[in-house]
Amino acid sequence: MSFLPIAFGAPAVLFGLLALPVIWWLLRLTPPRPKTEPFPPFRILARILKKEETPSKSPWWLTALRLLMAALVIVALADPILNPQETTVSDEGPLAIIMDNSWATVSDWDERVATAERLISDAESQNVPVSIVFTADRTNDATPDIAARARERLLAAEPRPLTADDLSAIESLTAALHTTPLGTIAVLSDGIAEPGAEQAWDMLAELETAQALIFETDGESTVAITSAENSADGFNLSAVRVNDSAAQTLPITARDNRGRPISTGTLEFAAGEQRGQASLSAPFELRNDFAQIVVDNAATAGATYLLDDSFRRRRVALLSAEPLDLTQPLLSPLYYLTRALQPFADLIAPESDELSDAISEVLEQRPSVVVMADIGTLPEESEAELSEWVEDGGMLVRFAGPRMASGIGDDPLVPVKLRQGERTLGGSLSWSEPQPLSEFPENSPFAGMSRPDDVSVNTQVLAEPSPDLAAHTWASLLDGTPLVTSRESGQGRIVLFHVTAEPKWSSLPISGQFVEMLRRSILLSRATTVAGSQDTGVNLPPYQLLNARGALVAPTGAAQPLQIARGEAPVVSFDNPPGLYGAESGFLALNLMRPDDTLEPFVPPEFVVTATRSGFVAGESRDLKPPLLTAAVILLIVDSLVVLGMAGAFARRNFSRPAASSLGMALVAVALVLSYGGNGLAADEMPNDDQILASLDRTHLAYVITGDAVVDETSRQGMTGLSRFLSFRTSLEPGGAIGVDLETDPLALYPMLYWPISVDAEPPSPEAISRIDAFMKNGGTVLFDTRDALAGLDEAAITPETARLRNILADLDIPALEPVPEDHVLTKAFYILNEFPGRYRGSPLWVETSYDAGEESDRPARSGDGVSSIIITGNDLAGAWAIDRNNIPVYPTVPPDPLQREYAYRGGVNIMMYMLTGNYKSDQVHIPALLERLGQ
Repeated sequence: MSFLPIAFGAPAVLFGLLALPVIWWLLRLTPPRPKTEPFPPFRILARILKKEETPSKSPWWLTALRLLMAALVIVALADPILNPQETTVSDEGPLAIIMDNSWATVSDWDERVATAERLISDAESQNVPVSIVFTADRTNDATPDIAARARERLLAAEPRPLTADDLSAIESLTAALHTTPLGTIAVLSDGIAEPGAEQAWDMLAELETAQALIFETDGESTVAITSAENSADGFNLSAVRVNDSAAQTLPITARDNRGRPISTGTLEFAAGEQRGQASLSAPFELRNDFAQIVVDNAATAGATYLLDDSFRRRRVALLSAEPLDLTQPLLSPLYYLTRALQPFADLIAPESDELSDAISEVLEQRPSVVVMADIGTLPEESEAELSEWVEDGGMLVRFAGPRMASGIGDDPLVPVKLRQGERTLGGSLSWSEPQPLSEFPENSPFAGMSRPDDVSVNTQVLAEPSPDLAAHTWASLLDGTPLVTSRESGQGRIVLFHVTAEPKWSSLPISGQFVEMLRRSILLSRATTVAGSQDTGVNLPPYQLLNARGALVAPTGAAQPLQIARGEAPVVSFDNPPGLYGAESGFLALNLMRPDDTLEPFVPPEFVVTATRSGFVAGESRDLKPPLLTAAVILLIVDSLVVLGMAGAFARRNFSRPAASSLGMALVAVALVLSYGGNGLAADEMPNDDQILASLDRTHLAYVITGDAVVDETSRQGMTGLSRFLSFRTSLEPGGAIGVDLETDPLALYPMLYWPISVDAEPPSPEAISRIDAFMKNGGTVLFDTRDALAGLDEAAITPETARLRNILADLDIPALEPVPEDHVLTKAFYILNEFPGRYRGSPLWVETSYDAGEESDRPARSGDGVSSIIITGNDLAGAWAIDRNNIPVYPTVPPDPLQREYAYRGGVNIMMYMLTGNYKSDQVHIPALLERLGQ
């Protein structure tokens, strides 16, 4: 017996609730009123003795308390169960479970496992065998087995980044159980219908079974991205969903290859529509950094779309011997090239009319492709510059024309050797007719495209016959003469269209195939193994795979290499799950969904018996009897205390004095504990605790106390000035400057120590040197400042301060030093600097010698995170930073130049940022790397 989410093991006990009115009447029942007999002495006694009154009935709230207690006991004895799980498995035959474990089951996987485990437990209690199959596994053994083994298979299963293969799972089940009468068929669906599996479901529905159970989800969170396009206006997405009942807006995020968000947008679904659209607006350079696009509210393999180089918009430079004539654009090759390339590329046009200057101008902008329309002889310097660019990985696409035909010669920038002059077809002096195109060869990037019937060529540039001409031919005419040829040149490629880019020699530029041929050619401009390969059977090893939850993980042993064939799009399978295939230098993205895929809702088949449909188990059942009995006992205790109180057991006269005594003893005990605790805390105090607590609130700039009062005051003023400059110019807000005694103060609280060298101060003790050595080896940095503008550390530049510094360094285990290189991160940590002046100018800043990342070295003192453990200068940095209470510089610069002080502050900012961020900035602000990325 059950009411809503509660079931009762002994529902007959609930009839005891009918006795509650009787209990209420008994609680209010009073004894009969005594008879009154007049007796005169009683009047005297009534005036002397206190009149005791006994209530004739209990208070209403006490009656309600007792009725509630009685109700709790009655309900508890009825064995209530929260979230009851009734036995749903028939004992007439085996239990057959068909469980989806596709990518769409990630959001409610735990509930699915709980539901299946409950079914297996029921089968175990009924002593019936269990057969369980998973729709996203490679193979399924549907032979009925004991419940324990089925439970082991269930707990070992997990969602896979694949679509459900209902057909294979049902065929395995029907093959194993077609002769066995089933007790129960349980279908745990992901809510998505698999195309082509209708016949298999009908076969399953025809099996003889006692009952059928269908567990399904609403599918509101089942969303998958099907396609992406990097268009001229933004990054456009298309997605599909299962539940199309209402309009829906989902946030999406584009991330780079390190998982960092770059751009955000929204995915919009209209009411009644299964397909939605989204657009991410971002600059061209940022869109080329997109590595994956995810739907934020659905962490699944379907809601994650991986991107490779094919989604990056190419930067294409257009060059022509004839500039675009705005009055007659249809006669210019640039018009047709611009219209064909603009949808999928960012175009660059030179401003200079001089060919040599135009080539240099566009190459400075690092294009991926350079397209030249009918440019014949190139200047020598431009030809060498363009050849070097192609050798380095660029792609040159050329179109023939009268200029190329008349000035071919020994042109190194053509893929094949050409004959001089053009070939005319269909003229008045020619016996031949204009030629159409033939089928595209298999080794061509145009393989798979349909041959255009409406394209004809009446003039072309011919190639000299050679044994390897066919290998370089991407497209040819019906008579076998090449139309498009190509060859690799170093790391780049040269492509030649043997016709013009405008419809003078052929109708190709005004056909739809012209756009697709250019697009496929441009896609080869990426310098990767995948893009550059022209073989028909390329096998790409798995690089990173996508799990069911939409995260990239290392490939497993079950994943096989992905075979790429011309004209065939790879398909996700158990051997090739979605992910990245190739290597770090170049990979191909294989996504779960294809552009034309849809997500149709699952429609259960018509079983022979009536199928029971329900959702998944939200939680486990819970016995309410123990908490109800506990609550009744608590109410009984409360009732007892109330009755004792009403009877006067807690009267004030009975406990006033002991209570006061107990209160006094408690106060004395608390005082003793506090006194003892205070002494204990005082005993735990250590030296320098106050300094440690003061230094933990924020970052502090620290300087070494040398003992020279003038030098120490300058150091304090300098650190104060640099701290204020950091607060004004950066997000760092340091605390006050702190002087550090090398003998006693803790050094680990500070990332850097400024140590001015003073010959008037006492040399540091061996203990202080030892502490400094440990500080440097544990990640700290010491900035030594000799303040003498030394020109180097050679013997010819020895000063008293330099000699003192050498004595200090002789006892330290330090690495080799060098002046700050031009590409060192110190020159770019915050400001772009080429020197580090202080009060003086001219002394180099010495840091730890840089080593190759892969070289093993046993440098004794090396700060963590690539930060030099020692920095040396002689420019008196603190003297340039020092300010008084009115924020006025204390010392003039030598020479007196306001910019020198500004650069000194900037140098201090770079040093502090270098101390706090380490080599994090080393890769981020490297200018050549940034320019290279912007040029991709």
